[in-house]
Amino acid sequence: MKITLITVGKIKEKFYEQAIAEYVKRLGKYCKLEILQVADEKTPDGASQAAEQKIKDKEGERILAQVREGAYVVALAIEGEMLDSVQLAEKIDRLGISGISHIVFVIGGSLGLSEAVMKRADYKLSFSKMTFPHQLMRVILLEQVYRSYRIISGEPYHK
Repeated sequence: MKITLITVGKIKEKFYEQAIAEYVKRLGKYCKLEILQVADEKTPDGASQAAEQKIKDKEGERILAQVREGAYVVALAIEGEMLDSVQLAEKIDRLGISGISHIVFVIGGSLGLSEAVMKRADYKLSFSKMTFPHQLMRVILLEQVYRSYRIISGEPYHK
């Protein structure tokens, strides 16, 4: 299985980079992992709703340009479905069994994902009704994907 993370913006803090690198290393045993970063747009203070929409649309175009044909796209969105770790593992496992060989997880920028990205998504996943920094969300997502593969493989994992 190939797992791709498409994310908006660069990681700025070293501690996030270190955590991501650790999960990339761990996941190497289970899947082919790719992390793609697209440029973010600067949001001026007090930006109008129209200006924010333009920013999301530009970021969305960059995201969609990275999505390969035939990939199963999972958009991380507050309004998505909440799963526990076992349910996420089961979903990843079922996708593989059904012939899906490439899952793309999309993490938007500070304003979220464009309507075009949400329409392209095959599934919308929510980790919480809370908002998380998109840099931290990469670490959380990678940890949950790693945990999923441990569950799928019948290996112990911390509950």
